[in-house]
Amino acid sequence: MKNIISRTESLCPICLKKIEAEKVLEDNKVYMEKSCPDHGDFKTILWKENVPLKSWVRNKERAYIKKPYTNVEKGCPFDCGLCSEHRQHTCTALIEVTERCNLKCKFCFADSYSDKEEDISIEKIKYMYERVLESSGTCNIQLSGGEPTLRNDLPNIIKLGMNLGFKFIQVNTNGIRIAQDEEYVKKLKESGLSSIFLQFDGTNDLIYKKLRGIELLDVKKKAIGNCKKYDIGVVLVPTIVPDVNVDNIGEIINFALDNISTIRGVHFQPVSYFGRVPYIPKDEQRITLPEIMENIEKQTQGKVKINSLKPPGCENELCSFHGNYIYKNKKELINVTNNASSCCCKSEKAEEGAKKAKEFVSRNWSFRKSGNLNVKLKSNRVSGWDEILYNIRNYSFSISAMAFQDIWNVDLERIKDCCIHVVNEEGKLIPFCIYNITDAKGKYIYRKCKVKMED
Repeated sequence: MKNIISRTESLCPICLKKIEAEKVLEDNKVYMEKSCPDHGDFKTILWKENVPLKSWVRNKERAYIKKPYTNVEKGCPFDCGLCSEHRQHTCTALIEVTERCNLKCKFCFADSYSDKEEDISIEKIKYMYERVLESSGTCNIQLSGGEPTLRNDLPNIIKLGMNLGFKFIQVNTNGIRIAQDEEYVKKLKESGLSSIFLQFDGTNDLIYKKLRGIELLDVKKKAIGNCKKYDIGVVLVPTIVPDVNVDNIGEIINFALDNISTIRGVHFQPVSYFGRVPYIPKDEQRITLPEIMENIEKQTQGKVKINSLKPPGCENELCSFHGNYIYKNKKELINVTNNASSCCCKSEKAEEGAKKAKEFVSRNWSFRKSGNLNVKLKSNRVSGWDEILYNIRNYSFSISAMAFQDIWNVDLERIKDCCIHVVNEEGKLIPFCIYNITDAKGKYIYRKCKVKMED
C-alpha cells in the first residue's frame, strides 16, 4: 500500500492538462506520481529523506494578492498575471532586458542564443518597472535575459530603476563582459548596481566545458576581481548536475570564502529540465535539496551543518533552503540562522516572510560597506558590540538553494506560493517556474512561443 503524504495538482508533460498528483513516500524517498487519462502515468523524485519532509513543512498564513492583474477563469496556472488565487507577494521581480546571449549552455531557462530578435525598448522596461511598483511596491529587482550585459544601455536601465525608487537592483550574468570590460563595470556601479548574480558552476574548467561548452573559470575570477575593484557584491550561482559538479560543492563554498571581501554567498540551483532537454530525465539525473544539504555538510567537513540550513519563510517550503553565517576562519563558520523561524508547529505570516526575504537580500547581497575596527581599537573605545557589528558587516556569508520546477515535477501548490515573479512585456507578473516551464517537446506556456490551452 502506498504511503501518500499529500495530494496536489500538476500538469501533464505532453498536453499540459491540469491533473491530480500525489506525493508518495517510498524507501525514504518522496516521489510525485500523476496520471493523465490521455498520456499515462508519470513518476518523479522530489525529496530524499535524509532530511524528513514532515519536519521541513511550515504552517503559513497566506498572503493573497491585493491588486490582481488577471481574473480567475481557467484556474492555476493558466491565469497568471498575478491572479487573486496567488498566495504570496513579490519578493523579487525579474525583468528580462534581452533574449540575446553570448553562450549557448546545455541548460537554459530562456533558451537564449546570439541571434535572437531585437531587444525591448527602454520605454517598455520603464512600463515594466512601473507595473511592479503598482503591484508590489519597491521590491527587489533582478535584470536578466538572455545575457543582460549584451545591452550597452544596461547602466541606463539600472539608473531608471533607481530613479523610480527601487533600492536593490541585481544583474543575472555569466560574467563574460564583466570580466572583459572594466569601463562597463564602472558604469554599472555608477548607475546604482547593488549586486551580480554570477553563473559559477565550479572550480575547474572541465565542469564549464560540460555545462557551458567552453572553459570559463578564469573569466569568472576576472569578473569577481572587477566587482571587487568597483564595490559590487557577488553571489555565486552554481547549477548542480549529477555526474558533473556535485562533488565540487565544497570547493565552490571554499572558493567563495577565500574571496569573502566580495562574494556575499553561494546560491545553489539543482538542475531543472526545460526546453533544451529533449528527453524524460531519469531520477538519477536529478539532485534534491536534501542531497545538496548533505553534500554541503560532508564536503565542508562539518563546517556547515545540515541543521543550520532552514526552510524559507517567503516561498513554499519545498522550494528552497538557506543558512546565514559569520566567517571566523577557514575551518569555522558561526551559524547565525534564525532557528526559531523554522518551527513547524506555529503559524507564520507569508507576507512577513516576504518582507524579511526582501530585506535580507538587499542587505546581505550588496557590497560590504566596511568599517575600520582598528581605528577604534587604537583609541581604546571599542566595545564588544563594535566587534560584533564589525564581524557582521565584514564576514557575513549566506548559503542557499532554490529548486526550480519543470514539467515533470511541477506542483501547483508551490506555484501559488511563488515570490519570484517574471514581468512580461504586457506588464503581468508570472511565477518564475511556470513562466519557464516547457512541455515534453520544449514548448512554453508563458514565453512568447505560447501553447494554446484547451478549455
